[in-house]
Amino acid sequence: MNAAHQIRVVAMLLPLLLASSSSADDATWVEGNMEELVGLYTHFHTHPELSYHEEQTAARLAKELEAVGCEVTTGVGGHGVVGLLKNGDGPTLMLRCDLDALPVTENTGLEYASKATATNEEGVEVGVMHACGHDIHITNLIAVARYLSSHKNEWSGRLMFIGQPAEEKGGGAKAMIEDGLFERFPRPDFAVALHVDSFIPAGMIGYRGGYAMANVDSCDITVKGRGGHGSYPQGCIDPIAQAALLVVDLQTIVSREIAPLEPAVVTVGSIHGGTKHNIIPDSCHLQLTIRSYSPEVREHLKEAIIRKARAIAESSRAPEPEIKYTEGTPALFNDERLVERVLPALVEALGEDRVTQADKTMGGEDFSRYGLAGVPIFMYRLGSVERERLSRIAESGALPPSLHSAEYYPDVRPTLRTGVISMVSVVRELLPAAR
Repeated sequence: MNAAHQIRVVAMLLPLLLASSSSADDATWVEGNMEELVGLYTHFHTHPELSYHEEQTAARLAKELEAVGCEVTTGVGGHGVVGLLKNGDGPTLMLRCDLDALPVTENTGLEYASKATATNEEGVEVGVMHACGHDIHITNLIAVARYLSSHKNEWSGRLMFIGQPAEEKGGGAKAMIEDGLFERFPRPDFAVALHVDSFIPAGMIGYRGGYAMANVDSCDITVKGRGGHGSYPQGCIDPIAQAALLVVDLQTIVSREIAPLEPAVVTVGSIHGGTKHNIIPDSCHLQLTIRSYSPEVREHLKEAIIRKARAIAESSRAPEPEIKYTEGTPALFNDERLVERVLPALVEALGEDRVTQADKTMGGEDFSRYGLAGVPIFMYRLGSVERERLSRIAESGALPPSLHSAEYYPDVRPTLRTGVISMVSVVRELLPAAR
């Protein structure tokens, strides 16, 4: 082999050698810092805060980002945090985590289980828990920031680290955007986030281009009647009977008005009416969650729910119901070209057997709003339960605890290991080092 040919071979292999070296370096760094990262995770897990009250969580994230050299701004759209880290010329990449916890009393039995409580919007004291993995998301973002600030030879451009409040309420992204997120700070060329998944084994990730999560809307319907004695129904208009008919009739929207291949869900999650066995009340209150993907189906569901509620009232000669319809989180659409671009980097970093195409879900995520604001986005799913634990659960005939369950918890070490390595690989692909 002559010298010229050797040079050509080395030039061809150099990118692969660098990638392999970088992946190994990632894993070595994560293992060397794992105990500190677990301690950081435990702190966030034991100090959860409800949506719109993430003051201490935001302060700790801001402190950690400042420590790695970020230019940090707090109070963006509530308790939102923005940290900018510049490293030469190149695009701007936004990496986002969510800060809030849920009004759930933890029942995992873990030594570090949350014992936090708070007063909710109704004035009731509730347990508070990171039952949706936001503690993993925050810790992962901090770990990625630490790694990239100490490995600036591996990337070039600008990183925009986001700590977003109120994801669980579906309002945090909207609040940050309305507070000038993309005017006061550099507008990102891309935005990437991850979200834990309780059904994907730890060590794996799931991806999907296009629609990945649903529109999430809410509806409150107060069915009205005319109260009286239960023994004298002919003198009354029974709102509970109307509500019962409505619960059944609402299900025909999806089964008979929406095309079978179009995802849609209408669930009545709460129904309250009456005070005593023999009293027909004046009203009955229903609360609905409505899920869809396409704008056309979303609008159809809204029109049909209102139509059926009014029709049942009219058929009962009852007053028109009060209907409060709230359009919440829009469907999450992962930019397909962005997914195609970063997928090879994820496979290279993790191995082909640890990267899988994820199913669509009817859950919601307000990360979608950054995409609607014109930024190409990609949210991927991070496996969080070790395969052995999933096998034991399956053998018992049960399903793994879902997110938002009081019994959900991630296996922290393999989850963080995969989260950090995968996200660093995405950064290297989208903000390549200057040659």
